[in-house]
Amino acid sequence: MRTLSECQEIINQAFLEMNLPEEPANLFDPLRYVLRLGGKRIRPSLVLMACNVFSETIEDAIYPALAMEVFHNFTLVHDDIMDNALLRRGRPTVHTKWNRNTGILSGDAMVIKSFELLTHVSQGFMPELLALFCRTALKVCEGQQYDMDFETRKEISLDEYLKMIELKTSALIAASLKTGAVIGGAGKNDAEHLYEFGRNVGIAFQIQDDYLDLYADPLIFGKNIGNDIVANKKTILFALATQTAQGKVKRELMHWLESKEFNRIEKINAVKAIYDKLGIREQIIRYIKHYHETGVSHLKRIAVSESQKDELLKVSDFLLVRNE
Repeated sequence: MRTLSECQEIINQAFLEMNLPEEPANLFDPLRYVLRLGGKRIRPSLVLMACNVFSETIEDAIYPALAMEVFHNFTLVHDDIMDNALLRRGRPTVHTKWNRNTGILSGDAMVIKSFELLTHVSQGFMPELLALFCRTALKVCEGQQYDMDFETRKEISLDEYLKMIELKTSALIAASLKTGAVIGGAGKNDAEHLYEFGRNVGIAFQIQDDYLDLYADPLIFGKNIGNDIVANKKTILFALATQTAQGKVKRELMHWLESKEFNRIEKINAVKAIYDKLGIREQIIRYIKHYHETGVSHLKRIAVSESQKDELLKVSDFLLVRNE
């Protein structure tokens, strides 16, 4: 069975060999720039690994894997525009390096390229995989819209948050696994179990990402903590706190959320103290564990030997290593 690092190497090499037109330069140079920024290549690697669970040959899954990664990077390009983000993976974002319109159009071209890459799959798989890809792409857009809608709301429920991250984050992880499973020759039930494995682990991954924004060791995490609090981002910490807090604690929390002028450190410490008082940290750890265990339970139900599942199990554990 191929490991995550082996699959990442295959994907990175495939991107180096990908031919993109030279002209117009302002359309295709941003694509090359984004795709060479790197990243963990988790989604395309999961396509290859899922295929490898059922087949020794993974070559037929490479182009569909690239399709998943190109689509994922498209979402990052457009998200950065919507968020007015200046950096991505430590480098200037596309709309910063070029301009906003170039970022929009290059992102559009990435969507088209992702569909073109998917067409390299065997025609026997095309109807199912194209339908899955289209459903997933729309889910990601729906999730982004919910996330944007949350920006203007004072409160959101836990269920609303979970729905948003399932659409925006975990749907593409789940689809990547199912795509690889289908190409590898998995039966319907096994392919669906892999989808559910990815869906649940993806939710756990995003919950942990929210958690680490406040509770990680900044030296290990690689960035300042508390950014979500400063930006009033509607994370699971926010959702749990606003529906748990009452009375004076609720009023204090809403005061910080509604303040237009504040000291960054003071706000982070004050809101963190409220979260700690409400036991939010412990609740979130339980949610991470629940979704991770639920995902693993689906992986265990796949009708192949345990050794064929080991590498995917390692990936699920790798994604959820806590860096506190």
